[in-house]
Amino acid sequence: MKDQTNLIETLIEKATDYGKTSLDLAKLKAVHKTAEVVSTILPHSVVLVIFSSCMLFLSLGLAFWLGEILGKIYFGFFIVGAFYALTGIIIHFFLHEWIKKNISDGIIKQLLNKV
Repeated sequence: MKDQTNLIETLIEKATDYGKTSLDLAKLKAVHKTAEVVSTILPHSVVLVIFSSCMLFLSLGLAFWLGEILGKIYFGFFIVGAFYALTGIIIHFFLHEWIKKNISDGIIKQLLNKV
């Protein structure tokens, strides 16, 4: 009878250790995936900020140049603003779902490590 009690206690102890180890492994996998996703998103964010700054200065330069050609500075800003509004409308109505799908697919591939 005592052997069965020791056997059951050993079995319960091993099951508890297995559960703790499985929980630790799941935590480590979650930390690893989070680190992968963040380390992928961060460089892209830096490039996006640099690209946005470049586009800002190019847009300002174009607006001032067009305004100088047209005689009134604000005409250049109206033209550049209208161009961006038209581009935004086109992207919203025609490319929104495509962009959303590609971003979600990229995140899922990164999380499932199928890149």
